[in-house]
Amino acid sequence: MEVFGHIVLLVIGFVLLVKGADIFVDGSADLARHFRVPGVVIGLTIVALGTSAPELAVSSVAAIQGANEIALSNVVGSNIFNLLVVLGICALIRPVPVDPMIVKRDYPVSLGAVLLVFLFSSAGVFVHGLPEDEGTRGVDMTGKAGEVGRWVGILILLLFIIYIVLLIREARKHPEETVDSEEKPLKRSILLIISGLAMVILGGEGVVRGARYIASFFGMSETLIGLTIVAVGTSLPELVTSIVAARKGENGLAVGNVVGSNIFNLLFILGVSSAIHPVEVNMASFFDMIILFTVSVIVYLLVLPRRLIGRKEGWIMLLLYLADMGFAIVR
Repeated sequence: MEVFGHIVLLVIGFVLLVKGADIFVDGSADLARHFRVPGVVIGLTIVALGTSAPELAVSSVAAIQGANEIALSNVVGSNIFNLLVVLGICALIRPVPVDPMIVKRDYPVSLGAVLLVFLFSSAGVFVHGLPEDEGTRGVDMTGKAGEVGRWVGILILLLFIIYIVLLIREARKHPEETVDSEEKPLKRSILLIISGLAMVILGGEGVVRGARYIASFFGMSETLIGLTIVAVGTSLPELVTSIVAARKGENGLAVGNVVGSNIFNLLFILGVSSAIHPVEVNMASFFDMIILFTVSVIVYLLVLPRRLIGRKEGWIMLLLYLADMGFAIVR
């Protein structure tokens, strides 16, 4: 009976996610038109911050409770999912043009954030080498690779604040020139954003709770749960929001949401989590960080030639994600 209740919770969560994302995208697009702000900037800020709320809640609570494996693997797993699955599915629905500013400014920031966190979090490996598993004479995946300490957390939080301030200043210098004759009242836009975001967060929470309960029967480790079930569950708002945005032709929101969420996850969420409690990095998370950086470079190279994510690129991204999940399960 308890399992049935969690299945119902899972279904209700999905319904709230889909409807909430639809309302949230409409409100965000209206807000962008009201202030003459490019949709891509709204995607990088308001939409990205909003859809990353589940990751913030999960990683912060995990850090407080000392569940370091979930705190970090949730962030890394969510970023991999955003890049490969969210953008991949959007591209299969409709080829997605990528704003030139994302290619020149925001995606390199995301790449730099991945590299920065990787270097800070893996000091133990660079100093002491890979920890060995005495039983198999291989690498001990539970061995310590390093940690993201409080001072590192504060530093990456400051970097995030600087990035957001520069982004807003840039948007104010180059407002949208077009005037929308169907511009909606500001109060309506804000109400849509708040109500849609509330539904997205509640839906994401319902999906995560249901999925984690069902997954617990399979005896999965905290790192694997964080990298797969929790990461996918907390990334559902990004997935649904970007898909809805792509279908509505709001490409700036769709791509900006993914890139902004990844920056937000690495610099803000991990910054907050490690400032609350130092986040220990084990070898499994060390390899996941390498995979995240590799995937980030591959996606950038796929986008760079045409400034477009087509269906071919979408299939490549989804196949890469399946390969990553296979490696995570069998390692």
